Formats: sequence, structure tokens, C-alpha cells
Amino acid sequence: MALAASIESSGKVVIRRVGLMLSGDIDQPILDADTVVVEDGLIRAVGAEKDCDTAGAHRVIDCRGTAIAPGLIDSHTHPVFGDWTPRQSQLGWIDACMHGGVTTMISAGEVHLPGRPKDILGVKALAITAQRAFDGMRAAGVGGGVKVLAGAPVVEKGMVEQDFAEMASAGVRLLGEIGLGSVKAGNEAAVMVAWARKHGIQSTIHTGGPSIPGSGLIDEHVVLEADADVIGHVNGGHTSLSYRSVCMLCERSTRALEIVHNGNERIAILTARHAVELKCPHRVILGTDAPAGSGVQPLGILRLIALIASMAEIPAEIVFGFATGNTARMRSLSQGLIEVGRPADLVFLDKAQHSAGRDLLNSVQLGDIPGVGMVMIDGIVRCQRSRNTPPASEVPIIIEGSTLRG
Repeated sequence: MALAASIESSGKVVIRRVGLMLSGDIDQPILDADTVVVEDGLIRAVGAEKDCDTAGAHRVIDCRGTAIAPGLIDSHTHPVFGDWTPRQSQLGWIDACMHGGVTTMISAGEVHLPGRPKDILGVKALAITAQRAFDGMRAAGVGGGVKVLAGAPVVEKGMVEQDFAEMASAGVRLLGEIGLGSVKAGNEAAVMVAWARKHGIQSTIHTGGPSIPGSGLIDEHVVLEADADVIGHVNGGHTSLSYRSVCMLCERSTRALEIVHNGNERIAILTARHAVELKCPHRVILGTDAPAGSGVQPLGILRLIALIASMAEIPAEIVFGFATGNTARMRSLSQGLIEVGRPADLVFLDKAQHSAGRDLLNSVQLGDIPGVGMVMIDGIVRCQRSRNTPPASEVPIIIEGSTLRG
């Protein structure tokens, strides 16, 4: 079964009668198109159906006027191994999040592993093992086929540049949250961030009060001195810095501003507004910071989109871009945008049944979570009507082995 899943290919898929196409690009959030053609997992055409080569499709998806968007990217997760989290003793949490439209998760450290090693050799071994294990899990289709980018070591005192070079050569591309280990001073962190960057490893720093035993306060001065690539949970995980401190990070740094579900909601709203006022909305990315003490939130990214759109009064189509194209660019990912050549990771959406909104975007602007009608990863349908969202007003239908007529 695992072998069959690992070599599964989408073939040619035609997605037609799209009522609203969200690009993921906040500079052009809505595309004037009603058709997407996918071949072997990649987007090959986007446009009007009459202008696309739709012949010979292995599968046709009739959207019936519903919306599609790039699959949502959760920029801040804490996986451990498989589709299980020891923090909440919960099985199937990754698959559950896929039913919430999430197709990619990025690890901020496998910190909840019982007995997590903190010696340097153990830190490196865990990172390499997690990176290998989650890549293999995805190839086997476990966890709904979600792309879990894992293997994010929490840096410890005593690490040297060679350690980063070794991890990079083994395939490690992320650092876990700086501040969750023994490295907490800005000057120490800055050295390791520079080593990581030199070897192609992206860094994230914890922001705010402590979240787990061994972590501590990381204030705005430490964040600015460390200069990590991503200012992790800028609205706190859970306890936020003051709004004045967060404004300083918005104004004095050029790095990604990561807003999370499991943080201070007031600061989340104010941060999003401030980024728009500063004309740097491209820096805003979204995550859940789950699993955590707050639990697992399968709809966490959708809830965060609805919160920011409704309370920060930012157009919903822009906020969808925070969770897709912005994250793709800040994280150097190929997925996250509906463009030719990108992976066909897509979520099919409509307003929830009986929402007061007149359509999908208006319903989200009013604070409602949309209904997910289908999720696709690499052109392969991973679920149809979501078991976790409110039911969508309309859902797409699949027509197998169809040739389009009329």
C-alpha cells in the first residue's frame, strides 16, 4: 500500500467551472480564470476553459461555481513522529488539519518528543531522523499526504558551524524556535543564525513569554539582535510582548511576522493592521503553534483567516494570501500560489451553509469559517467534503476518465 501511494501520479486533471480563484498572491489576489489544468501534480494551465487544453483528462473536477485557493500553509507546527502528538496523546491530527484545508506544515521544532535529546549529537540526530521520517511518511500518503517539513533542531550552547554544515548536508533546512533551548541571548543566537543562513538553513525565533519548561522570555531586543528569518509567533505563544514592543519589531526588522492561532488574539489583529499601515503586508504569515498546551486546532488557519479579515478589517482575499503565497515566498516554497509550474496543492471552498454572508469572501469578512468541499495535494484528491468544517453550501464533484463536452 505504501509503495503504491509513493508512486501515485495525478495524471491529467481538469478543474473547471471555478466561480472564484484566489491566487495566493496579495498583489493580485483574485484571478480572472475559471479553469486549471494539472499534469502529473503540477499546474500546467490557468485561464478561461476555452483557452485551455482540456482533452484527454484522467479526471475532471466540476467546481460548480465554488472557489479554489492554494492549499493553506501552517507556518508554525510542532510535529513529533507520524500522525501522532504526545503533547495531547492524539492520533490523526495531521489528517484532521488537512480536512481544514492545510496541505503544508512547517516544523518549528520537534520539541514535544518525550526525553528530547539536548546534547549536540542527539540534537543533530533527532533533526535528521525527523526530516527523513516525515519525508517518508508523505511519500507513503500517511497523514492525508500533507507535506510536513520537519527536522528543525532546537539549538543548544556549544554548537559550532560544523554542526550546521553537517545537518545541512544531511537535508536539514530549518531551525526550531531559538529560545526553546539553552541559547537565549541575542548575541549567541545571532552567531548561530548566521551559520544557519550560510548553510541554507532557515531560522525562527521564539517571541514573548515562556511556553514550555526550559524556554524563557525572548523580548524585542533579543529578536532584533538575533535577526532570525522568521519572528515566530509575534503575537506570543501564548504570552505576547506589549503592542509597543511588537510595533518595534514591525518597524525595525524586515523579517517575516508570524501570527499564530495559539497566541494573543488582540495582538494578532493589531499586528496585521500595523503591517498594512507600514505597507509591508507581504511579511505577514500565519501558523497555529500546535500541537501545544491549547491542543490541536484542525481549523486553526481558517479560524485565524476569519479573525484577521473580520476584526482587522483586511480584505479576506488578502488574508488568504497571508496563509499561502506570503508563506511560500518567505519560506522559499514552490507550493502556495496558483501559477503555472507550481504544485497543484489546492483547497476547494464555499461559504458555510446558512452563513449570513452573501458569498465566500463576504462570509469570511463577517467572521465565518468557510466550508471545505475538497482538498488536493500534488493533483491528487485527498478528501472531499470536510469532516471538520461546517458544510459548504456547494461542493465540487469528480467525473472519472471524462472528456469534456460543452
